[in-house]
Amino acid sequence: MSKTSQQYDQVIKTCSELFEKKMKDYGSAWRILRLPSLTDQIFIKAQRIRSIENNGIQRVDEGVYAEFIGILNYSIIALIQLDKGVAEQPDLNVAQALESYMHFAKESKELMEAKNHDYGEAWREMRVSSLTDLILQKLLRVKQIEDNKGKTVVSEGIDANYYDMVNYAVFALIHLENQ
Repeated sequence: MSKTSQQYDQVIKTCSELFEKKMKDYGSAWRILRLPSLTDQIFIKAQRIRSIENNGIQRVDEGVYAEFIGILNYSIIALIQLDKGVAEQPDLNVAQALESYMHFAKESKELMEAKNHDYGEAWREMRVSSLTDLILQKLLRVKQIEDNKGKTVVSEGIDANYYDMVNYAVFALIHLENQ
């Protein structure tokens, strides 16, 4: 599992570096996004990945790898929004946003390590397309919870689904790096 931990850290490093660069370019404009908007943004990325996987053709230069990075980063942004609430104006500087980002990346990794222990690294035998499908399933669950105004009867909340999407995206990125 130490290999997984190292690979996980490398993926987070790659994704957080892009997040930091985009913060420098755009600031924290994403702070105004409501959760359904973030869910829809992640959904668009996952749908594009599935379309490329099904058709084997893409017309836009940005590939599947970049889309999984987007899914991971937007999922962490959603966790930040759940924690801080939606802002009316950008209100975080680069250091503050990166600190929040790394907090949720650390929590995601801790969850992954606990589940990885129990599941015995089963994700290593999964196909990237299955990880895409699981992300889409999580998104549909989140949309339903959002439509239910956040209420669930027996299910985990929205945050658990975003954490899972972070981890599924990490797994997909590790697989793609190894191909």
